[in-house]
Amino acid sequence: MRHNKKFNHLGRTKAHREAMLANMASSLIMHKRINTTVAKAKELRKFVEPIITTAKNDTTPSRRLAFSYLRDKEAVKELFGTVADKVGDRPGGYTRILRTGLRLGDNASMCFIELVDFNDNITKSASAPKSEGKKRTRRSRRASGATKAAAQEAPATEAPAQAEEPAQE
Repeated sequence: MRHNKKFNHLGRTKAHREAMLANMASSLIMHKRINTTVAKAKELRKFVEPIITTAKNDTTPSRRLAFSYLRDKEAVKELFGTVADKVGDRPGGYTRILRTGLRLGDNASMCFIELVDFNDNITKSASAPKSEGKKRTRRSRRASGATKAAAQEAPATEAPAQAEEPAQE
């Protein structure tokens, strides 16, 4: 029975699962955003968020603890450098999971997992003021096509009338 065993084994042995999560966490820290399945992303979130919390306190024991999980010296440098600086005031919730749809081969639900403070597109759009310009209304295609046809016919009929008037005077 599997009473009180809450984490997802992801169909892997313990050593394989730990190695996979360490590699995915290193990739997430280095690239700030990775594409994976939803199940792996949820497990990765549980794995990487305590490491990021540890990185807020830049001491030798916390660096050693992070290295024991990540097993990548460059990822530890990045974690204690740029990542810890950005998330220093955030109390938690360092990652975001954005679902992208289903994978073609096996129909697995896919997603992006990213570090929250590093997505410039979302932070720019949220902080940018809304444009105060003209409000556009929706117009149907038929109406715009009819007005174009009427506009084309009207100058054609007016032009000969104007040309005849000066000739008569």
